[in-house]
Amino acid sequence: MTIDPRAVVDPAAEIGEGVTISPFAIIGPDVTIGADSWIGPHAVIQGPTTIGRENRIFQFASVGEMPQDKKYAGEPTRLEMGDRNVIRESVTINRGTVQDVGVTRVGDDNWIMAYVHIAHDCQVGNGTIFANGASLAGHVEVADHAILGGFTLVHQFCRLGEYAFTGMGSVVGKDIPPFVRVAGHPAEPRGLNNEGLNRHGFDKEDVRALREAYRTLYRQGHTTTDALDRLQGSPNQAVRRLADFVAGSERGILR
Repeated sequence: MTIDPRAVVDPAAEIGEGVTISPFAIIGPDVTIGADSWIGPHAVIQGPTTIGRENRIFQFASVGEMPQDKKYAGEPTRLEMGDRNVIRESVTINRGTVQDVGVTRVGDDNWIMAYVHIAHDCQVGNGTIFANGASLAGHVEVADHAILGGFTLVHQFCRLGEYAFTGMGSVVGKDIPPFVRVAGHPAEPRGLNNEGLNRHGFDKEDVRALREAYRTLYRQGHTTTDALDRLQGSPNQAVRRLADFVAGSERGILR
């Protein structure tokens, strides 16, 4: 490992092999950083926080700080981050609260751009992209491969399904089903995330079935309940995943 002498690393922190900690970074107690990670200058990591392997955390990021919740009373809640994430400048990621599961989670291979905020108790999957200034309120779930456009704002307790996409400046107040592209203030559905489906290798039959499912859900005048009756028996697995998400939505989906 390489720790610059100008960094401040608490003796109780666990630092893996091959980790680089840059000048003026601050690593608190109850922090574990996995092998081959890089911590940039002036980054601050507080705990309890566990960070996996090969992460890159850039300057002025604040990772694992206490939640911005007035109910927080010093409970030992956590942040858990997986492997190979890129956390860019001035990102803030807060620990969980005891009012929820007590853990904020960020999975693997996420690309988190500058000034993003991930609040307490959020659950972020794998392979997501958060463009500059996107913000999650507390208790938000973001599934694998979702993309948040710059300055997207997501209300607390919302869920974003896999491969969902938000346009720049979207204001999200309800759940976004998988594979759906939204934009606006407030956000409205604007079609499938066709580019995301193509990039991730969905075959023509999946795309065709999802387009028909989108029309059933949004374009044919059905209620959500009626649309689900038509979608849940689909032989296509991707359509069933979309239907299961909609059926499990507590806030309701964007319409």
